[in-house]
Amino acid sequence: MTATLLEQAPPDRVRYRARLTAALITTVIFLTAIAPLATDMYVPAFPGVAADLSATATQVQLTLTTFFVGMALGQLVGGPVSDQYGRRRLLVASVVLMSVASVLCALTPSIGVMMAARFVQGFSGGWAMVIGRAVIVDLARGAQLVRVLNVIAGVGGIAPIVGPLLGAVILQLSHWRMSFWAVAALGMVMVLAVLVAVPESLPPQRRHGGGLRAFAVAGRQVLGRRRYVGYVLVSGSGMGAVFAYVATSAFVLQSMNGMSPIAYSIDFAANAAGMTVAALVAARLAGRVATRKLILTGQVAALLAGVAMLAGALWFDTPLPIAVVCFFVLMTAQGLIGPNGGALASAEVPEHPGTGSAMLGFVTWVAAGVIAPIAGLGGEDTAVPMALLVIGCTVLSMAGLLVLARPAKPSATATHR
Repeated sequence: MTATLLEQAPPDRVRYRARLTAALITTVIFLTAIAPLATDMYVPAFPGVAADLSATATQVQLTLTTFFVGMALGQLVGGPVSDQYGRRRLLVASVVLMSVASVLCALTPSIGVMMAARFVQGFSGGWAMVIGRAVIVDLARGAQLVRVLNVIAGVGGIAPIVGPLLGAVILQLSHWRMSFWAVAALGMVMVLAVLVAVPESLPPQRRHGGGLRAFAVAGRQVLGRRRYVGYVLVSGSGMGAVFAYVATSAFVLQSMNGMSPIAYSIDFAANAAGMTVAALVAARLAGRVATRKLILTGQVAALLAGVAMLAGALWFDTPLPIAVVCFFVLMTAQGLIGPNGGALASAEVPEHPGTGSAMLGFVTWVAAGVIAPIAGLGGEDTAVPMALLVIGCTVLSMAGLLVLARPAKPSATATHR
């Protein structure tokens, strides 16, 4: 960190920002892997899950919805509660609960039990993710915050690369239930990592009073920031486009185009790799290129991918080359949209890092939970609903950036704006 950044920080932040270590960042990256690992490892097994549990494709997609709703609620609750009681103990408890829920998913006898267990898994995982993010916001500001959050998103992109590949290997060697046993085991490793590497980043003098009234006050303050709301819309709508893809890509590529689970997993991993590279490039450019320009570049690319996918679905029955190229462009674009939008949202409300992260996470994962089943309404034989959702979500994301989060003055000087 530079002397300039230290001079700009309040005295209590100087004391604690020195503890932003490589081990801590690595552990937060590990925590952000919860959602993609818990989802992507069994996405290739969707057809098998449906057959084994006597469920329809829509019911299987609803296990994504219950997970995402749990993620949203977990972040909404976890952020403000950690603002009151601190980060570390709650983080440990949430990861332990996530591991227990993963065991229940592995043992599920029915799709109904799976949905309930996935909700608990998502709730505890969301709690862990928002606290991990709040720890980073506690300890970093400005361009450093943008850079660290992009590094976390970029390196954390290894999880959606490894997840589907590992899930496909598990399908070849064993059963889809082993995916959840693997997530449970990784959860216990996360517990150890938190105990070793994550200190308490929120000292008592910076904690906020508890209760619903205090949360409502903090929530009003956070949501009263027009630019914060705009950046939340940028990130949340971008996530909606991502999960329109996640919920339907297995059916588009496997059911409609005959891809094998292994080939699908490789393609899924390649798309995740594109997103990872884009996020890492954005991290390198933080402080040198306006973050808003990077976001807009990603939004334009995502919109073009959605339009091309819609044209391919309407007039060419979604041929494999169009689907593969559009999916890759869409996911790579999200590497520029989501992490940058989230970083700028957090930078707008530094006095309420937990509540700000909670609101951001809530909106993001509610969008994912709502979009996933809608994308599957057309069944297994059309990509039109998914393409329309990608276009709609991207347009909303652009509105968030260009309208709500527009600079207060044309000559805004903050480097991260």
